[in-house]
Order: sequence, then C-alpha cells, then structure tokens
Amino acid sequence: MTTDAAWQSIRERCESLDPDEVLVTPGDERVFVVERIEDDRVTVEFLDGGSRDLRRDQFDVLAESVDDEGLDLDSLPPGVGPYVTVLSLAPQYAVDGTGAGTLRRVESDDVPAESPFVRSRWDVRRPPEEVHDDALLVADFLERHDVAALEELPPEELVDLYVLLSDVQWGADGLRRHVGGDLLDHVGPDGQLHGQYGTVSRTRRERRTLKDEDAVLDALDDAGVPREWVLGVDEDKLDVVLATTEVAESDVYDVHEQYYVQKTGVESDAKRSRLQGLKDRLAELEGTEGEELRDEIETLEDRIDDVLAAG
Repeated sequence: MTTDAAWQSIRERCESLDPDEVLVTPGDERVFVVERIEDDRVTVEFLDGGSRDLRRDQFDVLAESVDDEGLDLDSLPPGVGPYVTVLSLAPQYAVDGTGAGTLRRVESDDVPAESPFVRSRWDVRRPPEEVHDDALLVADFLERHDVAALEELPPEELVDLYVLLSDVQWGADGLRRHVGGDLLDHVGPDGQLHGQYGTVSRTRRERRTLKDEDAVLDALDDAGVPREWVLGVDEDKLDVVLATTEVAESDVYDVHEQYYVQKTGVESDAKRSRLQGLKDRLAELEGTEGEELRDEIETLEDRIDDVLAAG
C-alpha cells in the first residue's frame, strides 16, 4: 500500500509542479494538469476536456500491484493511466524498461528518478496550437521587417523567415486536410457550404493504383494485347543494377543538377522564447494603449462587415 510518506510525496510533488509542466498518461499520452489537492484525493483536469478525482484508496490498490513484481505499463486497464502518472511522481516509485515501461517500487537509498510522464506544455502542443504559434511568429516578423524588399534583409533574417514560413506551410496543410475530412460530413453530394471567408464544395476524384504484374499481364493476354506494348524499364530495378554492376549512371540517366534551399533545423527554444515575449507584451496592454488596439480591431471588423454586405 502507499505509505503516508509516499502519499505526502505525491501531494508535495503535485504542488511543486511548474505552471509550464503538464502530465501525460502512459501509452495514449492523454494530457492533464493537477487542479486541486486534498487530504484524500488529487483532482486532475484533462486538456481535451473533463476532470477526475484520483482517490488515495485507489492509489493503495495500485501500489499493491506495483509492490508484487512491478506493473507493466504496456497493457494497463482502462482508467488506470492517470493514477500511474501521479504515483510515478513520488520518489518511492520509478519507471524503467522499454515501451511504456514498468512501474516499480525503489529502495529508499536509491537516487529518485524523474517521472517520464512530466512534460512541458510546449512539447505537447496539438497541431492547431502549433499552427497558431508559427503564424503568430510570422505575423510578428512581417510587422518588424519590410519584406517588400527581401534583397535588403540580412541572410540570417531571411533564414528565420524561410523557416517560419516552412513551419506554417507544413502545419497548416496537415490541419487543412484534417478539417477537410471533417467538412465532408457537412457538405452533401454536389453541395456547397459557405463561410465568412469563402466557400467549399464536395468534389470527387479518382486515384489509380496498379494491380500486381501477374493480374495485369493476364488481363492483357485475355484481350489479345501483346505484353511488349506495356513492358518497359523499371527505375527501381534499374537502380539495383546500377548499385551492383559496372553500368554507369550517366549511361542510363540524363542527370540535371538543381540547387535549392532546404530547412534542416528549427531552433525550438528561440521560437518559444519569442512567443513568450509576445504573449507577455499582449498581457501588459492596458489603459490607453490597450483601448486603442481594441478600437483598431473593431474598426477593422466594421470595414470587413461593410465589404461583405456590399458584395
């Protein structure tokens, strides 16, 4: 069972969690935060919705399983994940092994291991949050630089702009596909759906996937089509030949060089720091400056409404 010392450690560790820290469950990594700590329970709130009371007596049941031979975290019963995560905060327990790992009780003289289920909020951002953050950084960059004259920007700043635009492109495109899939449930056959910023239509297209070679050749044979009409050079097989024989690449390929810029790294900490600075600045907007910003936003919204009404 959980001892008074272990329960006290759990409560103290929950109280000492940094506001930037969140907890995740083993396996499915459902994200939650500690909302309230009481004598007999810890109340947690899941970021995807809902809250739950984790009661001490249930921690006792879990601790008995751990004390036997350790608890395999790859196959936890439903609902146990949050208990495991919170119990792993206590120095009397540790997670080892591969996969989700095994939760074990450790000796008191062992060096306490950090729980693998404590994460930074930055590291568990969902795609919509990532797109929002990257778009905010692009807007901040465009506000501070004259991109109408890109040739005048220092190379380092061009790098920053390129990386940010690349991140927005990839993140937004993935989110766009996800949103498009959800929209299919709302747009009927041959129908359209209108929003404030535009219109979408249900569209049909076909994608072809070639059947296996035997099926294709049998179909041609049945139709009396000579096989040599469709047989040709297979590039995949040709590359194997190039790798295993003395045939030169230039003998079978026309090679054309092309140079382009490719993103090979992202300074995540720098992005995070800049975003935090922007959020702090927005939070400090009070008084006249904040009122002026709100007036500008309301004026812009009125102009958009006028344009839409006129259209």
